[in-house]
Amino acid sequence: MIKIAHPLIDDDDRKAVLEALGSGQLAQGPRVAAFERAFAGYIGVKHAVAVSSGTAALHVALLAHDVGPGDEVIVPACSFAATANAVLHAGARPVFVDVRDDDFGIDPAQAEAAITPDTRALIAVHLYGQPCAIDAIAALCARRDITLIEDAAQAAGAAMHGRRAGAFGTGCFSFYATKNLTTGEGGMITTDDDAIADAARMLRSQGERERYVTEALGYNFRMTEMAAALGASQLVKLDARNGVRRAHAARLSGLLAANRTLVVPRELPDRRHAWHQYTVRVRAGREARDALRAGLQARGVESAVFYPTPIHRQPLYRRLGYGELSMPVAERLAGEVLSLPVHPALSEADIDAVAAAVDALTA
Repeated sequence: MIKIAHPLIDDDDRKAVLEALGSGQLAQGPRVAAFERAFAGYIGVKHAVAVSSGTAALHVALLAHDVGPGDEVIVPACSFAATANAVLHAGARPVFVDVRDDDFGIDPAQAEAAITPDTRALIAVHLYGQPCAIDAIAALCARRDITLIEDAAQAAGAAMHGRRAGAFGTGCFSFYATKNLTTGEGGMITTDDDAIADAARMLRSQGERERYVTEALGYNFRMTEMAAALGASQLVKLDARNGVRRAHAARLSGLLAANRTLVVPRELPDRRHAWHQYTVRVRAGREARDALRAGLQARGVESAVFYPTPIHRQPLYRRLGYGELSMPVAERLAGEVLSLPVHPALSEADIDAVAAAVDALTA
């Protein structure tokens, strides 16, 4: 079976984790601090704050910006539900906006139209590893005095105009098992703002700057030393592994270029795609997409749908009154998207086999 994802853990990674285990300090110690410094340098910001998950990163980032009850936060309808869930965790109200079908990111014009006097923040998602129109969104947020949160959970190593994702606003990364850089579970907040970094560090650790002195209602969102050791080891290999993803994506796009059943993904001008997922669109819609997925599975090729239901149509959000919203692009994409294997554990022969299987099923 050609898997949709396969975490790469090498001997250096194992050695780093075993050294952390043997150190006697297993949580929030020198390895976490070292990983934070290295990741901040990689992104090109002053601060990186390690947390226990990407969802925790979003939650803490919102709270650090004083987002709470009575506030509205603009979010894209096409994303993993955690993007909007974090807004609810902060006590604020998500305001859904449709996305663009060229980069799957939030539509800047529709985002501006959604701004009200209660709008406090906007979460821009770099879905599948392709930067959204973050330059236009950052300009909008600056002009309207709105906090910009970047959900870069799938975009470690992505960039626009040479500036890395996570450096335009307050960045939030996930290091889940299948991400381009993994710590098993884990996340990171990136920022140039000293006050935001200080607040995030306090909130991730029970609201304490000084041990046993509780200043705010905080959380246990700390990262372990083992996770940080794995993350630091993975970070030095991230660009090389993303390079393999890029090569696989280019090969797959070349092989599928003549396939009229699909819309193949492309890296938009001035952007550097991290290729966390290689996501095609099946023109004929959901039934044809699902048939293609089943056919690929039968031929030994795993694929996945990220995400089959827009957030505003999820049961939770229907109960909260969002179910009647119309987000036509997000709703159409949910019935078209299909992610194919592109991860760096694959060989060129694997990529050729994926393309051959797709062509055979869509001829």
